[in-house]
Amino acid sequence: MYRSAVAARLLRDTAAAQKGSGWLSRRFAHSLPFATVDAEELSGARPAEVQNLVQGKWGGSSRWNTIVDPLNGEPFIRVAEVDEKGIKPFVESLSNCPKHGLHNPFKLPERYLLYGNISSKAGHMLSLPKVSDFFARLIQRVSPKSYQQALGEVQVTQKFLENFSGDQVRFLARSFGVPGNHLGQLSTGFRWPYGPVAIITPFNFPLEIPVLQLMGALYMGNKPLLKVDSKVSIVMEQMMRLLHYCGLPEEDVDFVNSDGKTMNKILMEANPRMTLFTGSSRIAEKLAVDLNGRVKLEDAGFDWKILGPDVGEADYVAWVCDQDAYACSGQKCSAQSILFMHENWAATPLLSKLKELAERRKLEDLTVGPVLTVTTEAMLDHVNKLLKIPGAKLLFGGKPLENHSIPSIYGAVKPTAVYVPLDEILKHGNYELVTKEIFGPFQVVTEYKKSQLSMVLEALERMHAHLTAAVVSNDPLFLQEVIGQSVNGTTYAGLRARTTGAPQNHWFGPAGDPRGAGIGTPEAIKLVWSCHREIIYDIGPVPQQWEIPPST
Repeated sequence: MYRSAVAARLLRDTAAAQKGSGWLSRRFAHSLPFATVDAEELSGARPAEVQNLVQGKWGGSSRWNTIVDPLNGEPFIRVAEVDEKGIKPFVESLSNCPKHGLHNPFKLPERYLLYGNISSKAGHMLSLPKVSDFFARLIQRVSPKSYQQALGEVQVTQKFLENFSGDQVRFLARSFGVPGNHLGQLSTGFRWPYGPVAIITPFNFPLEIPVLQLMGALYMGNKPLLKVDSKVSIVMEQMMRLLHYCGLPEEDVDFVNSDGKTMNKILMEANPRMTLFTGSSRIAEKLAVDLNGRVKLEDAGFDWKILGPDVGEADYVAWVCDQDAYACSGQKCSAQSILFMHENWAATPLLSKLKELAERRKLEDLTVGPVLTVTTEAMLDHVNKLLKIPGAKLLFGGKPLENHSIPSIYGAVKPTAVYVPLDEILKHGNYELVTKEIFGPFQVVTEYKKSQLSMVLEALERMHAHLTAAVVSNDPLFLQEVIGQSVNGTTYAGLRARTTGAPQNHWFGPAGDPRGAGIGTPEAIKLVWSCHREIIYDIGPVPQQWEIPPST
């Protein structure tokens, strides 16, 4: 019933908008009742504005940050960024949330049902072609990637919301009981919210990461303050408006735009009980210290792939390697950073197929595009440093993109691969250089012999980030050896293994760090957004003829 009701409401509001009268005409100018921008028209000639949300009210700021179009450099978005003088409402809003949260199993449990209903409606909205296309196009405008990659992000988000519709939210708070020592005693374990929390997310997945983490926080009863990278925050601002349209109470979430320094000050003054950070390792480590360890982190990933001794389906394996390394211009925390290739694979046309696939990527369809955090000069400088290692060679790429208007503050390079000999990788000085994460269309390739698998495993052991990995082999003994001597939290194994994907149907997150955060699954939500609380009932009766015992 809710689906037909939402669809009917959408059609009704759209029809009203098309009549062109009053405030309805202005707000629904793009025929989507929640939208305040038009993704197709967003440009230097028709710029958009992004607002903040605090204590249930949208508003601007005295300070505006102008975002330039990553494809042509035109100023096309104005973001109302809060400065240190304007943080008081956000600090107060978080501070007013009690530690026991907005709801818990003993307080307003009907809100579990409310969020199941909100998820149902929002999931249905995102399933509507006009809505999914709107968000895919908007993502493309601020974090340029192919339409299929952008739409995939919307679809994962939509499936996640469907997964947590109906009763599924209250199932997240399922308790358990253990019989006590005597009649009337029972210990019961509950999942308990933290109360005031914060969420900080990056630019590369402007919709999927913030929505999945935000909704997980809300499901468990927390009050979140959400900050998304200002370069792409317009996407989540529009999604917040969609969630409000689907019944999200406007006071339940605060949405802030600011620079890093200001956000740090908000966190230090508001003192949230838990902060989820997705982004660079450097900032993650700073937040861990500043917030006294009250963090969950999904930070950088230098992600590896090992091709095992059993060769097969070379075209498919090459295609997956190309997707893992270069989709979204390599701007995924799960992107393939280094490829360890067994000598049996070296005897196949794999590398030539990789080169062919990489060279068909083009700016016109955004299968390669702007790199938003690393400049062209920085990436090419890294390539040149690697090429100074004895035996290193450029396999393909290593040149700037041509015939474009991408502003110089961003990077623009062709998909690149550099071969470095395995024994050289392991040398002190070289290892730190080779395993430096370049958040762009770049990977290192190396080769190993059967007798050198221990060297490959040594290289894995020395890495600091353990997010995703792939072991491409159907040899069960080989899989057993590699998986048993590695750590990465999301590891794909088998001939079809990949490093990227991050769908809504399995855990995605690092391992080997007690601060590691997951995303997308019931286990991830419970780990990140709730803690354990034990209630021990002991109601009696007191045994008849009980007497006060001697002191102990």
